[in-house]
Amino acid sequence: MENRFKSGFVSIIGKPNVGKSTILNAILAKKVAIVSSKPETTRDNIMGVLTTKEAQAVFIDTPGIHKPHQLLGSLMVKKAESSIFDADLLLFILELTSGIREDDRIILERVKESGKPAVAVINKIDMVSKAGILPLIDGLRASYGFLDFIPISAVKGDGLDILKQKIFEYLPFGEKYFPDSQITDKDDTFLAAEIIREKALALTRHEVPHAIAVVVDRMSLRDIKDILDIDATIYVERDSQKGILVGRKGDMAKQISTLSRQDLEKRFGKKVFLRIWVKVLKNWRKDPNSLKMLGLA
Repeated sequence: MENRFKSGFVSIIGKPNVGKSTILNAILAKKVAIVSSKPETTRDNIMGVLTTKEAQAVFIDTPGIHKPHQLLGSLMVKKAESSIFDADLLLFILELTSGIREDDRIILERVKESGKPAVAVINKIDMVSKAGILPLIDGLRASYGFLDFIPISAVKGDGLDILKQKIFEYLPFGEKYFPDSQITDKDDTFLAAEIIREKALALTRHEVPHAIAVVVDRMSLRDIKDILDIDATIYVERDSQKGILVGRKGDMAKQISTLSRQDLEKRFGKKVFLRIWVKVLKNWRKDPNSLKMLGLA
């Protein structure tokens, strides 16, 4: 009997802060990638799997493609660009609020080089007048032979059902890559570290968010009680940044810990005992050894 099941890898690409991670979480109806208003939040390719009776889409949420200023940024861009050439389908994300900018045109050139089938997804249609959608589509149509143009609001959920329908429509026929129960390739340690980093990002400003990295040093379940013990270290590049994250009398660190613990308990469904340290690792974004130690290289 001919196989009518569809499956494939779908790379979510775009410049920083256009809502790629929000879109992935909304499609899966589960949080597998952290979100933040700070650009360059996503630092690694994060897989999310959506399986139905007829198809399986393996999404790859990528770091924003941008002009890098640090070694970390260069590694992030390389990861994102590699996903373009490995994908069966590309979702090119841009936002209605800013239209097509130079950063978008650079990514479009990468899409052209790949020759991959692509869908243009216009996000954040809830934030401005929808009158700009058609002129934006006309500009995109002139830039690349997109299969489709789909306006959405990932935050409001508008257009997501159409987007999922179109993704499954454009996937090739094939076998399942992953079990039905699997929704991501990241383990609990990675997810815990990302949740802590998300809270630290939300509570800090200026240059501090870009200099934050989180490592989970220990994660274990107590034998007697259903309590998850997590020890984590937040790394920054300068003493002044450490002072901000610790806060006066440890207030900032306590706030990060409280918000992280609440989210971790929701994620793992059990009580969490969280201990956080803040340490300085000078210029870690420029140092290959530090990036390797932090799991980012």
